[in-house]
Amino acid sequence: MPTAVAKPAKHMPMGVYALTAGAFGIGTTEFVIMGLLMQVATDLKVSIASAGLLISGYALGVFAGAPLLTAATVRLPRKVVLVALMVVFTLGNLACALAPNYELLLAARVLTSLAHGTFFGVGAVVATLLVDKERKASALSVMFTGLTVATLLGVPAGAWLGLHHGWRATFWAVAAIGVVATIVTAVLVPKSASVPATSLGQELRVVTRRPVLLGLLMTTLGFGGMFTVYTFIQPLLTQVSGFADAAVSPILLLFGAGMIVGNLVGGRLADRDLSRALLITLFALAATMALMRFALPSKPVMAVFVGLLGAAAFATGAPLQTWVLRKAGDAQSLASSLNIGAFNLGNAFGAWLGSAALAHGAPLPALTWIGALVPASAFVVAWYATRQEREPCESIALPDYSEPT
Repeated sequence: MPTAVAKPAKHMPMGVYALTAGAFGIGTTEFVIMGLLMQVATDLKVSIASAGLLISGYALGVFAGAPLLTAATVRLPRKVVLVALMVVFTLGNLACALAPNYELLLAARVLTSLAHGTFFGVGAVVATLLVDKERKASALSVMFTGLTVATLLGVPAGAWLGLHHGWRATFWAVAAIGVVATIVTAVLVPKSASVPATSLGQELRVVTRRPVLLGLLMTTLGFGGMFTVYTFIQPLLTQVSGFADAAVSPILLLFGAGMIVGNLVGGRLADRDLSRALLITLFALAATMALMRFALPSKPVMAVFVGLLGAAAFATGAPLQTWVLRKAGDAQSLASSLNIGAFNLGNAFGAWLGSAALAHGAPLPALTWIGALVPASAFVVAWYATRQEREPCESIALPDYSEPT
């Protein structure tokens, strides 16, 4: 029999918001380094290219660490795992703040990244257990709001702090966020937010199911297309649209605001009809990127499209994660963590695709159309996946632990 959990309340449980706090801290530490590269490179006497490895190294650490740590902790209580991961996250950021050289900073970044994928993967499973079955996607979107708010507020604040007080001050601040997130996770996430014990073999069998693999592919392609454009958003805005360098940061706030709105809308859509939500959000992402090509010459229209890109990209988040969770049945932790890894694989793939296109002579504006083809292919995969099952939302239902047994 599954472990009983507290009966979900009509409002979003505080445990979900505790997970949101952890997501905020992790999202901040992942992306804030982009605004600190120049300072890190100067202080540690390395090239910008070497400093850039602090970004790709983190992403690869998430991709590799998510399945490994999830597999290693599959039989442990979920709350214990979440608290332990936040401790690792906090210690990793402390190590970043204290790193005396580039090599140790890179090692500390990789250590921190190991907590990323597993926290989001396990946290997503726990968030769905704290609400009734009609609100599982909404609970996911609330948790992932921490990531979007990190992009909107945490990253700019961290960049500002690093500019005025040094890049190490930023990591000290993120470590402080980690302490707070560890405490609220320990206090607010109920012990009863658990899942039936599963073996590693069972988890591995689940992730080889065709619907789960198709979900991982959709995530990689969907976010890969977004990062094909977003990686080069600064030159697109300045060299093509004609914005001043100082205007880039305020415009990117529109991207962050769009992320928050899209994330919450995607959760609502997925709660109503998961298959339709997948198709609508992936189509909207591809269409937004394709139409952005025509917005580039106009500063006001381009600013609007930056916000629309954030909204369209993160509207896919909750539907994609919900699909993988539902198709994983009772063995959700590894599949959920792998989907977070797929997001980071999409990040790396999109950046590579954009770089390769430019290296082969493609003009900057062409990145919008090249990028649009990637979520368009994800839409095709989603169409195929949903056609394979007459009612994909119910074919492998999420276990309902809302009532004590």
